[in-house]
Formats: sequence, C-alpha cells, structure tokens
Amino acid sequence: MNGARIVGIILLVCGGLSLAYGGFSYTRNETVVDLGIVSFQVQERERVNLPIWFGVGLLVVGGGLLVGAAGRKA
Repeated sequence: MNGARIVGIILLVCGGLSLAYGGFSYTRNETVVDLGIVSFQVQERERVNLPIWFGVGLLVVGGGLLVGAAGRKA
C-alpha cells in the first residue's frame, strides 16, 4: 500500500466524520484570578462547526487519490 492510498483513506474517513458530526468541541481552561496560593479557573466549552462543503471536499479529494493510485498501479 503506497502513501497516496493511505492519505486517500485517511481523507475519506475524515470527510465522513466531518459530515456525520458537523464539527468538534473542546474545553479551554482560563485562569481568571491568581493570588499565589488561591487561583480560580474557568472552563469554557468551545465548538468548531465544519461546513458541509469541507466534508464533501475531503471525500472528493480522498476518492481521487484512491482512484489515481489504483490507475497508476495497473
């Protein structure tokens, strides 16, 4: 299995996950007050939305890499 096929498969999986979930979320820790011994932190949950065209684009590019890698091998 060459590098182009591996990258193509990874892009297909990422494109499918992007379309299925529509984005990802993460937690950001922020120190609000730091007074030596005492410190207060705030956890904020952030969400990053991925557009539909991004997932479709990943699927198209990944499929193109797989088809191109198969065509070169034959």
